[in-house]
Amino acid sequence: MKQAILLFVLCACLTVTASAQTLAEKLDALVSTASILRTSEVGICVYDLTAGIPIYRYQADKLYRPASIEKIVTAVTALSELGKDYPYQTRLSYSGTIAEGRLKGDVYVVGGFDPEFMESDLELLADTLYGSGIRQIDGRLVGDVSMTDSVYWGKGWSWDDTPEAFQPYLSPLMLNRGCVDITIVPGAQGTAGEVKISPASDYYQTDNRTLSRTPAAGRLRITRNWLENGNRILLTGNVASRQSTTINIYDSKAFFMETLRYLLTQKGIETADSVDYASAPAEALTVYTRKRPLEEVLHRALKESDNLAAESMFYHLGMRCGHKTSGTGSKDGQKAVYRFMKDSLGLSPADYKIVDGSGVSLYNYVSPDLIMAYLKYAYQNPHIYRPLYEALPIAGIDGTLKYRMRKGKAFRHVRAKTGTVTGICSLAGYASSVSGRQYAFVIINQNVLKARQARDFQDKVCEILVTE
Repeated sequence: MKQAILLFVLCACLTVTASAQTLAEKLDALVSTASILRTSEVGICVYDLTAGIPIYRYQADKLYRPASIEKIVTAVTALSELGKDYPYQTRLSYSGTIAEGRLKGDVYVVGGFDPEFMESDLELLADTLYGSGIRQIDGRLVGDVSMTDSVYWGKGWSWDDTPEAFQPYLSPLMLNRGCVDITIVPGAQGTAGEVKISPASDYYQTDNRTLSRTPAAGRLRITRNWLENGNRILLTGNVASRQSTTINIYDSKAFFMETLRYLLTQKGIETADSVDYASAPAEALTVYTRKRPLEEVLHRALKESDNLAAESMFYHLGMRCGHKTSGTGSKDGQKAVYRFMKDSLGLSPADYKIVDGSGVSLYNYVSPDLIMAYLKYAYQNPHIYRPLYEALPIAGIDGTLKYRMRKGKAFRHVRAKTGTVTGICSLAGYASSVSGRQYAFVIINQNVLKARQARDFQDKVCEILVTE
């Protein structure tokens, strides 16, 4: 009987080994024949989570710029240190007294770096003040942005990425992700297109020089005078059909507060002509707090690869782990990540460099082995793995993987974080094979001129994994 059991165990081990060898051989064959690797580099790491054994490594200990798969580092650390229910809070308060509709005091909005604070949330602030009986504010309208330092870009971010929506100006007070949504529709031929911008505000100006249904006017272009740190939105060119875009607005805190002032005026509440910035006094009366769980922020950070959402988690990590109440900066977030890396993963932060939460920075350097350590740690801790897994894009279904792997066995069987910046294309996450095995994988393509070619290579790796 004992001999039979030993024989069964030996056969099982041989089967796993043979399967692993077959998988490794297939991946080796792909790496050795992929045309994209003639002029570029790749690092690959694959781990069989079901068997608890490494399957494949190719240049997995080398350092690469990660692009947005660094959001896995931020997400796992945030879920571990803060938890999925950690509350983001934007607080409305006032000082002084209300008499006959007049507030003889100041109104404060205390920013909590909520990246999902939208126009409807701002409406709630205004409605709360109106519902409190306030029709005139004799004092100041004050924004409290003391949570973070005054630096609104991460270290190593590319200056010319603005005014793209993916790189807003960071602030504890964010409205509509620091951006405006612009829609233009054509009118009669030769007339200017009809422009609608939201949120409505007097903080920006519109300069519409478009011509409808006039090809000679050239390609439609929408930008702002960003080199001057201005908010004059300029529209030029031909409007042939309805088109929409989103661009960032300079100085997110001012955009938030000035738009609130504008909204209060629209609702019939008189305010001063300008806003101020200061810390809210302890005695100020809180009348409303907008709370949002971290899990909601995490979902957008991973599904849509939202940089603002990732940076907000990074800063909240810095604030909570650094026991700070004000002046939190990127170095605080970095320290929190490094501490988790050392204490929970047993890895040396000196071997890597992480300076932001989103992977945008040119200064980030990680290895596939490092990202794999985070994926494995998450898998071993269900309270981290469940929300992480649910937030990852699903191949062929949603998020940044919606239009990838729609054919073949990888469809629906891969959940992974994408990453793309100039020269870098990466993919990291989990794959479920047809045989029921669960794999974790990391692929970082570097020095890539055409991201599409790197994505095709990554999709082939995933197809190999799920076919096993």
